Amino acid sequence: MQTVFINTPLGTAKIKGDENGVSVISILQEGEISKVIPHELKDAVKQLQEYFDGKRTQFTFALNPKGTDFQQKVWKALLEIPYGKTTSYMDLSKKLGDVKAIRAVASANGKNPLWIVVPCHRVIDSDGSLTGYAGGLWRKKWLLEHENPSAQQSLF
Repeated sequence: MQTVFINTPLGTAKIKGDENGVSVISILQEGEISKVIPHELKDAVKQLQEYFDGKRTQFTFALNPKGTDFQQKVWKALLEIPYGKTTSYMDLSKKLGDVKAIRAVASANGKNPLWIVVPCHRVIDSDGSLTGYAGGLWRKKWLLEHENPSAQQSLF
């Protein structure tokens, strides 16, 4: 398993992965930036930098997150939320076939190990408010505004 730390507008991102794909992308308050990028993580680093530069809306590098079957199902559904759009926890639960699973869906969303790439930041409350985000609500707000600057007024 290789690890690299890169600078982003939201703090230091930690990226872990191997030849099977990236398994973890998380955000830290600060950290030492890596001087060398392992071969297995070069695509992930390049694509994240392009995302923050406003030049990328989809990621194509291999993903290999670890989680339960249910978590994997939720994370796969998150990947279907288009760039610049949002959905609610309720709508996500309906899409997964069980409105009563809203808390389990929210929990799986919160355990998403692939920050930004599996876009859990695109899930908001049914009333349009920002709720729960492991990286802090200010980061969620920043990401949503980055992806859809015109939504600023309607979301916040």
